[in-house]
Amino acid sequence: MSAPPLFEMLSKLIAAASVSSISPQWDQSNKEVIQHLESWLLALGFRVEVLPIKGHKEKYNLIASTGTGPDGLVFSGHTDTVPYNLEKWQSDPFKLSERDNRLYGLGTSDMKSFFALAIEAARGFDLNRLRHPLTIIATADEESTMCGAQQLVELQRHLGRHAIIGEPTGLKPVRTHKGIGMETIRVHGHSGQSSNPALGANALEGMHLVIGELLIWRQSLQQRYKNPLFEVEVPTLNLGHIHGGDNPNRICGECELQIDIRPLPGMDLAELREEMAARLQPLFIDSKLRLELEASFEGIAAMETPASAEIVKAAEEMTGHSAEAVAFGTEGPYLQQIGMEPIILGPGDIDQAHQPNEFLGLERIQPMIDILQKLIHRFCL
Repeated sequence: MSAPPLFEMLSKLIAAASVSSISPQWDQSNKEVIQHLESWLLALGFRVEVLPIKGHKEKYNLIASTGTGPDGLVFSGHTDTVPYNLEKWQSDPFKLSERDNRLYGLGTSDMKSFFALAIEAARGFDLNRLRHPLTIIATADEESTMCGAQQLVELQRHLGRHAIIGEPTGLKPVRTHKGIGMETIRVHGHSGQSSNPALGANALEGMHLVIGELLIWRQSLQQRYKNPLFEVEVPTLNLGHIHGGDNPNRICGECELQIDIRPLPGMDLAELREEMAARLQPLFIDSKLRLELEASFEGIAAMETPASAEIVKAAEEMTGHSAEAVAFGTEGPYLQQIGMEPIILGPGDIDQAHQPNEFLGLERIQPMIDILQKLIHRFCL
């Protein structure tokens, strides 16, 4: 028995729905994707573990390895996709469709295809000859809770040193990215008849103070931190969503603001949350208004792998591109916590991620396989 041909693997991965979402009506299991990968990797001779994720029903990680010894090479990715708008797709998002020299389907770029290409690369080797281990990791819920990556950290197992995360980078290596934190800020007041402001405490006016202080803080952060590797070289703070009140003739009793913060490497999300609280809480001393701060999710730390790392140098040599910096987050920081030096390198394009009619260019497939095979030769043989 062997793994199916490449395009059959691609087709089956795309057909296996594995949407993850914080909204229960969208959220799905990734079990079918994991079962495909388990079957194919066992057929190639890998040792395969399927790990249920505690507290997340029908969510699974997969760790497949071959070879023994120190160091080793890891190919890592997530099995889930974001939700989709069916009416905006020109073809079935769960059926691999080829047209215009492209493969269309949900997860073609971000990032199910990477698993098929990694398996195709691995089957070109006699795995009994490996002098260092080759490991393939498939995680759950990168697009929502990060529960799969968090489980890897909790396991605290050494799975390899040199790691490739196959997120869409257009075949260009990425060694550093910003982090992301999402925060919810609530101001609680008292509603009342608007003809007399003394009858209530206006939460919307309190949020006006909050927004002013946030913009001052953003300016301070951007003066203190800069990294010219990034297209936007400063940390960003985005005022993303606000709602409050219910009628123009009623004092606003509740107001909520949601923001996102994108820190640079070297900036700690927990420290940023403490700094934000220290700025906002004094605004409401001796006030009828009450401030509430909540992290919308734990957040993703910024990541940086040194330019001198062996995996960075190898990827630059094999792709012909210097390692870059990107603003989107990945599971890289979690892999760092278990002793890996990760870079981001995949065949898709980030512009296709989370978009209707997501596609992977056919011209990217063989070059990606070639790069992965060169990496296996370099780090495992």
